[in-house]
Amino acid sequence: MGEIAGLLIGPVESWDALVCTSPAVQKAVQTQLEAVADYLHGRFGVTRMPAAQLITIPLGVHAEDYTFDPDARRRWREALDVPQDAVAALYFGRFSVATKMNPAPMGLALQQAAQRTGQPVYWILYGGAREATEDQAFREAAAAFCPDVQLRFVGEAAPDAHGPIWSAADVFVSFSDNVQESFGLTVPEAMAAALPCVVSDWDGYRSTLRHQTDGFLIRTTAPRPGLGADLAYRYAHGMGGYADYVTAQWQFTAVDVEQAAQALAALFSNPDLRARMGKAAAERARTLLDWRAVIPQYQALWAELERRRKAAPVQRPGQGAESPWGLDPFRMFAAYPSHTLVHTDTVQLTRAFAPQELAAIMAAPSVRGAEGRLPTLPETEALIGALSQDRLAAVEALLAKFPPDRRPFLERGLVWLAKYGVVRFP
Repeated sequence: MGEIAGLLIGPVESWDALVCTSPAVQKAVQTQLEAVADYLHGRFGVTRMPAAQLITIPLGVHAEDYTFDPDARRRWREALDVPQDAVAALYFGRFSVATKMNPAPMGLALQQAAQRTGQPVYWILYGGAREATEDQAFREAAAAFCPDVQLRFVGEAAPDAHGPIWSAADVFVSFSDNVQESFGLTVPEAMAAALPCVVSDWDGYRSTLRHQTDGFLIRTTAPRPGLGADLAYRYAHGMGGYADYVTAQWQFTAVDVEQAAQALAALFSNPDLRARMGKAAAERARTLLDWRAVIPQYQALWAELERRRKAAPVQRPGQGAESPWGLDPFRMFAAYPSHTLVHTDTVQLTRAFAPQELAAIMAAPSVRGAEGRLPTLPETEALIGALSQDRLAAVEALLAKFPPDRRPFLERGLVWLAKYGVVRFP
């Protein structure tokens, strides 16, 4: 949110763009930009606030990687003890109640669907968590509300399951309720695998899936704007971290369990409906969500941005200057040292130095890790070779012996050499 707000006061031009993965994300970004613009206008009277274009381009999948494999279906159902003729729903994603989704509504809906159809229902959950406690919390939350559903967990530690596990399922289920989910890549993956989807009508999910064609979008409800000011205040003032902020948000996002149960029951009891929706989903994934369809959208955007940049007038003075929020430290703290090295200063070698001595200094523990910001060893040797114990050399004349693009490194490198007693500034 801080980075997005900064777009209105950053060096952004008409040939810049921010790519949003879904219309819902684009709307969220636009809402914040408008709020920041209102603040800048009301506080400082700012009227000119160039902003980047907000472009929506979805994420993509390699659709052919998810082609149904009957051998994989048989193999993984045997491994998970799922009967070949039983109906199985798949959840695929990270196991995190805080930053992914609360699995309770999925469990409730699956339980009701199992009761309504009177047939065994299996729930395959593929994923894992960063912490063991987080993994356990997700597993317990998933199981708490569906006692009659058979749960089968497949950990991310089984990489050979990542592709084939889709073939083991009949339906994909995912009730995202978290603002951390900005697109939801598993939905187009499930569609590419020809799985009908029962997913929450939430953020990027709704721009991917066609309701009652590729599956079902389940209604979500959140409080009206204005009822979350305390949640924002706590986060802005450090009273809880990011996980606390998103956890507080999803606690107040409801997924319609009854609607979900109806959708699942319809799919569980009707193989023809599953086949029809799965076929439609796979076709949509191939034509709109495959990288072959997505990458040309980026290429068109790049071409348009280049056209705008070339057509723009010459930049006004001051544009392209350093960011005032991250100043050159030698500018910001120029009042700290007693002297600032300038081109008219002189420099002198303190004594004769052999190449191995210079190499030893550069390999010292206090220097290690900073090599990329210092002159190279050959450059340092060349600097030393151009200096003398007996004569003073002007900094400007010394730097003139080196390529222009390397002079800034060598100029500040002189100060570094003085730090280790190699040179001095009389």
